[in-house]
Amino acid sequence: MREENEHKSAEGSPDRRGLLIAGVTLLACFGLVGYGILDTDEQPGPAAVPTAEVKYEVTGTGTAEISYLAPGKTDTATVESSVTLPWTKSVQMPLGKAPTVTVVLDDKGGQASCALAIRNKHVQRATTTGAFGRATCAAEAQTAQE
Repeated sequence: MREENEHKSAEGSPDRRGLLIAGVTLLACFGLVGYGILDTDEQPGPAAVPTAEVKYEVTGTGTAEISYLAPGKTDTATVESSVTLPWTKSVQMPLGKAPTVTVVLDDKGGQASCALAIRNKHVQRATTTGAFGRATCAAEAQTAQE
């Protein structure tokens, strides 16, 4: 009988050790995950830059090449070729940037006007006529904050 009890306890012992090892391993995993979540070296992202709604508008007749500034990683203009007029585009422009739209008529000429509005307030208009006529509208985004 004693051998039978010793035999049972010997069989039960490996199971308890396995459970104990599994429990310790699980606690260690939770600890590492918690440490990774709580101890991050991430820096906060850049502060949001205030923006203003900018509306570009080109009216007229004919086709034209239109270039305009839109927010992005570069300060290069977006160019749309062979645009049939009229044309409009609204973008969110960071304050302190100078929104600009330029229209260049094609070789057939015509008439075109560009207009620039910041926060629904018109700030500039320009007109051109004739073959390869050019008009540019620009303003600083902070000029119409009121």
